[in-house]
Formats: sequence, C-alpha cells, structure tokens
Amino acid sequence: MTYFNILTPALILDRNKLDKNIDRMTNRFKSLGVNLRPHLKTSKAIDVARRAVAGNFGGITVSTFREVEYFAQNGLSDMTLAACIAPARLNQAAAFRAKRIDLKILIDHPSVAHSIANHSGEHRVLIEMDCGEHRTGVTPGSSKLMEIANILNAAPNVEIAGVLTHAGHSYRCRTADQMADIADQERNTVVDAANSLRAAGMECPIVSVGSTPTALYARHLNGVTEARPGVYMFGDLFQAGIGSCTMDDIALTVLTTVIAHQEGENQLLIDAGGLALSKDRSTRVLEDDCAFGLVCDVNTGNVIDGLKVASVHQEHGQISSSSIINFSKYPIGTQFRIMTNHSCITASGYDRYNVIDGTHPHPAAEINVWKRCNGW
Repeated sequence: MTYFNILTPALILDRNKLDKNIDRMTNRFKSLGVNLRPHLKTSKAIDVARRAVAGNFGGITVSTFREVEYFAQNGLSDMTLAACIAPARLNQAAAFRAKRIDLKILIDHPSVAHSIANHSGEHRVLIEMDCGEHRTGVTPGSSKLMEIANILNAAPNVEIAGVLTHAGHSYRCRTADQMADIADQERNTVVDAANSLRAAGMECPIVSVGSTPTALYARHLNGVTEARPGVYMFGDLFQAGIGSCTMDDIALTVLTTVIAHQEGENQLLIDAGGLALSKDRSTRVLEDDCAFGLVCDVNTGNVIDGLKVASVHQEHGQISSSSIINFSKYPIGTQFRIMTNHSCITASGYDRYNVIDGTHPHPAAEINVWKRCNGW
C-alpha cells in the first residue's frame, strides 16, 4: 500500500474535486444571471479563493476580521463581512475602507446603526433580514428595518449597501422541494425588504442571499443580485446526506495513522481525535449516521465498508466496525483518510492543506501546500 509522506493528522484537499465543485456552482449562477460572492469562511485560503472567484466578479464573503486582513494582504478588495459587527470593531472596519478595501459590514439592530452613524469613519452597511432561521436579522414586516435604514441614511459618512439574509434553516431540509421552498422564502424576504427601502426613496444596490442548499435548488432568483454559498467547494458528509453534494464530491479529508490496536474492543486507534476531526455530529439526525467520520482508503479515497470513527478523545480516534476487524490487514502505521461531518469545523484546526490531484498515485508525486488563515 502506498502512503503519504506527511506527518499526521493532516488535511488532504483533492484539487480535481474542488475545481469540479467550484465549476458546478459558478455555472449554476451564470445560468441564473446572479452574481456569485463565494463565502471563504470554510477554506480561509487565498489559493481556494482565486479559484472560486475566477470567472465571477471578484467579490468574496468572509466571517472574521482576520479573514478581511488576510485576503486584503493577498490582493482581494471586494468583501462582505457576513456576521453582525460588534461596535468595538468599527475602527477596524473604517481602517480597511480607508485603505480602499470595499468592505461591507452587517447589522440588524438600531443601537448598532446609531454607533455607525456616530462613528467618524466611512462605512457601507448591509441590513440583515431573518428569513426563518431565527439566529440574527430583522423580522420581516418589523418597523425595525425602516428605523435602522433611517438612522443610516441620515448619517453623512454611511451608505446603505443593501439587504442580506442567510437561510441556515435549509440544513433541516431533506428533499429538493423543501430546499426550493426555503429558497423562495429566502428570496422573498430580501426582495420585499429591498422594495420597502426603495419605496422610501433609498437605494438598495445589493440584495444578497446565502446557503449552499438554497443556491443549488432555488427555482429562480428574480430580484436578487448575489448569493454567498461556501461549503459547496469542499462538501462534507452532512451536505452529502441532505443532497447538496454526493460522496464522490467531497474534496476534503483528514489523513490519519493507526497508532494502536484494541482487539478486545474490536477497535483501531488513530492519531486524529476531536481536535483533528471536530466533534460535530450533524449526521446523527440523518438516516445514515456517520458517527465522527467515515474511514477511507488512503490511496483512492473510497469509503471502506463497515468502518467508522465511532468515538473521539482530544487526540485519539476510535475506529469500530460492523464486523470483526482483521487487525493484520491494518497494522500499526497504516494510514487512512477520514471523511468528516462538517468540513468548515474540521479545517479550522489546521494551518494548511496538502493538495493532491485526484487519487494519491505514488510516493514521488508532488503534494502542494496551500496555507490558510485562522483566528478572529
């Protein structure tokens, strides 16, 4: 068996699958006539970002100021920070805009609108709407939308950039029709909000939606100007479980090594635990529970039937099987690749991707390293 000459645990990124996933979403939005502003919170890597924006309009979505700093240092300047901003961060936001970074910030409360209006810096602001997830955002029909807009509109150094929403509740869907219905709800929420602002004499150039499931299954996006999916680039077991990708589309795996046998418990111990794989258990709500990850052949990346990461400690993973494990087949030192439940969380524990083209061919094959940023 051929092994990777990499210390484990490590992230393996299949560039062929990544490019196919990116092309699929890019072509989808070209056909819809809507801008694609890919969310980079999953990858946090400039090498991924450049592929994701190729053929699009160059804008990206981020979730932290560390990402803003990192992508700006790497030449990207059109960004939306798609998480409500804390007033203490306004100095940072203004400093980026002073450096000609077109940073749009997000709010959903009048008190933050007052903080922005009273701030000395220049700001472009998106008002977040709640389209049904009930996490953040203004409730549709609430007077809060116009209250926020009026505060911002009266401030000399503030521009209302538009409205934004995120259909995170699409992750609860299990069929294409359910996802399409949520996409309708998502679209209607921001289009109605944009129309309300325009009826009051305010401009609303950006009408933005998000979420990978709704991006793939929306019936149409009339009235929307852009979408911000992100996890579609890598995929994961949860996305495959709800139909946003297939198992063959999953581009990100964790390389791990067998470090011990527990024959009495019918378990293999690996050096990838809760920190390396994450403790996300999102697939437990699906028909096929993948526990903490599915075990794959190191060379082909294909799932090995019956093997799962059944439990994790901080630095240990325990692989169990539905049948008796042939321990001689997997001696200590054996490498596996693990597909995980939530690629965004898994990737957050690493500072780099080990990039391959398709299956791992032989030890002499070149493995490229793509760095990623972390922190806030």
